[in-house]
Amino acid sequence: MPKKKTSKRQWRDGVSATPAKTARAAKRPSENRPAARRAVETDRREFPRGENEQKAFGRGERRRHSDGTQQPESDGRRPTARNQAAARSGTGGRASEKRLPESRKPSENLSGSRPPKQRASKAKKLVVRNPNRKIMERARELKERRGDLARIEPERLQKVLAASGVGSRREMEEWIAAGLVQVNGRPAQLGDKVSPDDQVTVKGSIIRLKWADRLPRIILYYKQEGEIVSRDDPQGRVSIFDRLPQAASSRWVAVGRLDINTCGLLILTTSGELVQRFAHPSFEVEREYAVRVLGEMTTEQMRQLTEEGVMLEDGIAKVERIFEQGGEGANKWYSVVIKEGRNREVRRIFEHFGLTVSRLVRTGFGPIGLPNRLKRGRFYELNPAEVANIVKWADMGLPGEKRRRK
Repeated sequence: MPKKKTSKRQWRDGVSATPAKTARAAKRPSENRPAARRAVETDRREFPRGENEQKAFGRGERRRHSDGTQQPESDGRRPTARNQAAARSGTGGRASEKRLPESRKPSENLSGSRPPKQRASKAKKLVVRNPNRKIMERARELKERRGDLARIEPERLQKVLAASGVGSRREMEEWIAAGLVQVNGRPAQLGDKVSPDDQVTVKGSIIRLKWADRLPRIILYYKQEGEIVSRDDPQGRVSIFDRLPQAASSRWVAVGRLDINTCGLLILTTSGELVQRFAHPSFEVEREYAVRVLGEMTTEQMRQLTEEGVMLEDGIAKVERIFEQGGEGANKWYSVVIKEGRNREVRRIFEHFGLTVSRLVRTGFGPIGLPNRLKRGRFYELNPAEVANIVKWADMGLPGEKRRRK
């Protein structure tokens, strides 16, 4: 009888294709089986599969490993090869937990203090420092004291209205004299003082009064030709206020004005007192302009402007400084600095000498200059540190700080 061919599976299991002579011999395990096969069977005995696994683990029994540790009750799911490897390594089923070598284990803390934490990454933590911390702390303190109305001293009406963003102090004085302002239902008078308990009405509208307990907002706007510095215009021309952000519970007040044909720096703020400090002639704040004219001024004319001045319709006009800045062809550029803000004053000065101004740009106002990166029709809002510097320059005092009397 020819021998049957041994299959690959039979060769792997070490079983010959020749039928066994007796049933007892067939049940006897082969001594020629590979060691790997015996190891697999050992694992199967420790972690039964199929019906044996369901019977053993379904009754809630606990099996013990060869090292004497107990295996937790199974939920009936087949253990994976990863769990088997974890069980053999003695990690108790936590195969994902990494073991540190003895040299890397943290040393015991003999002093009893907390062990140092391991760094998660080498990235350095960014520390942001607030340059305006002192001002913000003072504003926070005043905000807490705001509820105590007895601590707030009465102030002049026009000053409070200007600080509330209604308008400049000069405008408020004119409105008070015209009878447009009422305090507690009665017409106000110049010199009246108000407290937080008073109700102030301007042109029939109740005003929410603000006190000097916070920094004002300041915006630098690059005005273009063709724009007007007014909210109401019967002709419907473009207004700069259409391009500005909203001022919460207040409004923007322009520091001075620029005519429709003049471009350049325009300062706007929510503080009427700051507007007064910039624009009032008594403070003599310098305004700097870049002027392009058709023609050229002589040295004698420039000397006359700085020393004697020229007579205009509304009085004598002088300039603090004037320099020639070059030009091309018949057009010449000049840098002019004045301390007044009369209507079309710079244009009228050059027209007095028979020169036509073809372009006029305001490049500076007091301590503020026109930013180089600011484009036409755009605005830039000063940060708290910059606003604090402007407030100090204006000698207004920081929020909660008493002014020094000169």
